[in-house]
Amino acid sequence: MQLLGGVTDLGNLDNLDTVSQQISQAKTETAAANEIAHGTLWNIASKAPVYGDDITTVQGMTSVVDSLVSDSVPQFMNVLSTLKSAQLSSGDGQLNLQPILEAQKNIATANQSLQQQVQKYQQLPKAHIGMVKNAYATGNTQLTKMADKVNQLSGTFQILPDFLGSDQPRTYALMAMTTSEERSSGGLIGSVGVVTTDNGKIGIGDFRSNGEYIPYGAGDPTEDEQRIFRQWGPLNMSFDVRDLAVYPDTSRSAEGMRAIWQRTPWGSNTQLDGVLMVDPVFLQELTKISGNVTIPDGTVLTGDNTAEFLLNKVYVDYPVSMQDALFAQVAEQAVGSMFSNIDLAKLTKVAQLMGSMAEGRHFSMYAFDETAEKTISDAGFTAQTPSSEEHPQVGVYVTEQNPSKMGWYIHRTSKVTRSTCGNDGSQTYHVEYKMTNTLENSQIGALTSYILGSGGQGVEKTLIYAPAGGSISNLKISGGSVTESRQETLNGKPCMRAMPR
Repeated sequence: MQLLGGVTDLGNLDNLDTVSQQISQAKTETAAANEIAHGTLWNIASKAPVYGDDITTVQGMTSVVDSLVSDSVPQFMNVLSTLKSAQLSSGDGQLNLQPILEAQKNIATANQSLQQQVQKYQQLPKAHIGMVKNAYATGNTQLTKMADKVNQLSGTFQILPDFLGSDQPRTYALMAMTTSEERSSGGLIGSVGVVTTDNGKIGIGDFRSNGEYIPYGAGDPTEDEQRIFRQWGPLNMSFDVRDLAVYPDTSRSAEGMRAIWQRTPWGSNTQLDGVLMVDPVFLQELTKISGNVTIPDGTVLTGDNTAEFLLNKVYVDYPVSMQDALFAQVAEQAVGSMFSNIDLAKLTKVAQLMGSMAEGRHFSMYAFDETAEKTISDAGFTAQTPSSEEHPQVGVYVTEQNPSKMGWYIHRTSKVTRSTCGNDGSQTYHVEYKMTNTLENSQIGALTSYILGSGGQGVEKTLIYAPAGGSISNLKISGGSVTESRQETLNGKPCMRAMPR
């Protein structure tokens, strides 16, 4: 298992040859261990009551590791070795897409094989013996980490060529969100830039503040969206560009953006191919890869302070008239340099970042071309309400009802505990979701009403979705001024709505 840890160290690609040699040498050892664990005496022992499960678990562990070392991992390492020797940069900030196009199928095949083996490992019987339990837990941690990183890399490789205009130039709206004013998909849209891609080259610019888009109307909300987000306040959503992230599904944010885009003088004659939604956390992580950003007053934004600056300090230290421009500068420089001076090390970092940020809803994308969007959605880059029974999730979506920048001070935590597991495979979980206002009374006097809104309180309209194919019961709300929850339907999907008084 320790050997497989080298596969996940994609930030250090100088050791690819060494890891490949070690894996090749390990094939003999894992094959021997697997043969021993499946010998006659072991097979007999696996039938024993209770502790036979421990034998079965050990057999399963050796079988999975043997399969990984002899098949899945070598496939993946071969892809990396090929890409490492390829010319990935075409110069002038352009990514050479041909090696990625050639690697797509192979990395998808390796990823599928690897995911199947990890899933097989995770379905092994629960061990009773301490030594086996510990070995299993350690292996599960390492395998899960490896599976997540390879899956992120594979997913990004599937979407990159289309996104970067391998077959035709593309135009995207880059929607910069401030999660200091929460919306279901992230935060209030402060500004929108234009991203163009063409055969691996990315261009970014034409950032406009939300104020420039407001005169061109709303994003065509549905009746359900009108009822839940506008008719039922206390804050009535405008559905203009500022509030397009109020929808839990990126597809609806994209459709609303396109409707507004087509009415603008700068967008009416330009086809919009899709949207990218980014928040300050994503931009901060990009600066770690692509380099610091220096704003006009000399402040240097890094991979450690960018998010705090854009989510809080910009509202404390700078006038409103400068805020959108500062956000736009950071977004333009960070996103614009994602694929500049690219090599395999940077490419894998960007790929994994896009995957992990999409999982956390710090980054999302949507394409209006159905074929391209299916690839993007399958790779997990289009945020949406729970839709997969295979990968169950509970959806909790918060929209701030106190016009403010209080989101920086509202800390959210969740805790999920499995309660029961039925013989038919059904499972019951207890889910606890907690929002805490961390703003101290002593801080209020130093902050403006622009940040505090009305009294420095978080007033959260919350939508709660059950996992796909599941249900919610015994919902209890405590510790805040809220009405009782009620059952709702938003665009064909049932959910629970908790409203502030």
